[in-house]
Amino acid sequence: MSDYYRGKTAVITGGASGVGRSLAFALGRAGAKIVIGDVDPSAMTAVGEDLSSEGIEHQVCRCDVTDITSLQGLLDGALAAFEQVDFVFANAGIGAGEAGAMWDFSDKDWQWCFNVNVWGAVNSIRVFMPYLVARSEPTHMVITGSGNGAYMVLPDVPIYTASKAAVQTITENLHYQVQGAGLPVKVSALFPGPHIVDTGLFNSGRVRPEEFDKGVTGNESGINSVDDMKRMAEEFGFELKTTHPDEVADMALAKLQNGDFWLHTLTEDHEAKIRRRADMIINSTTPVPESVI
Repeated sequence: MSDYYRGKTAVITGGASGVGRSLAFALGRAGAKIVIGDVDPSAMTAVGEDLSSEGIEHQVCRCDVTDITSLQGLLDGALAAFEQVDFVFANAGIGAGEAGAMWDFSDKDWQWCFNVNVWGAVNSIRVFMPYLVARSEPTHMVITGSGNGAYMVLPDVPIYTASKAAVQTITENLHYQVQGAGLPVKVSALFPGPHIVDTGLFNSGRVRPEEFDKGVTGNESGINSVDDMKRMAEEFGFELKTTHPDEVADMALAKLQNGDFWLHTLTEDHEAKIRRRADMIINSTTPVPESVI
């Protein structure tokens, strides 16, 4: 890793676990100062202790991305601690745990997922972009999306898919507006993968607010971890390939140095699925769902 990140400050929402945690360590080891915002108390304690053990300068704050005041506090705290912010990773996201027919889904599932995934991205843009735009030095806004919604539609989790489709259009529009105005801010779309990433996304119920609680423990799908998905795949005779969050972080940091918009790794299978979807649209053929595996 070059000195590209040395001395810079990176703010990461949803940074106490999963891809956010891996980004924190990859950036910290590259010489950056880290500010983590999260809502999971145990994960926040753990990441703070682990960053300290490696001598990485950091700050861990409680931050709810559905609350714009909370995000403003995250920015203010970062500036008070480190004087500047160079990278913002709008990474916080959850899975609603939906299963079955979408017309039977709870409105609380829709509201919670869109509040975090969509409004979390919008709120992050509203809070951080005015600051980044005002900086005279180059800065970077990175928004975590998903290939499921951004460039293909997997029918297993419609709420999550819809939220990430919205996130991608928001991210691209932000990129176009920044580019059109000639601003020094780079915008990138981060897609964890190429395979299912081993994170706590499937166990998002652990941080589900009481106002969106339906009295259900875990997910309706019965899948609360990647291990659950692996067991289910084995029952159907498939071997589920997974990606460690560290791989995602390493890929993202390498591509960010080049100013790339698309931060992803595509397999031949992914490329084939994208081409099939494009052909379907161009040729007006009846959609056929792709498999998660």
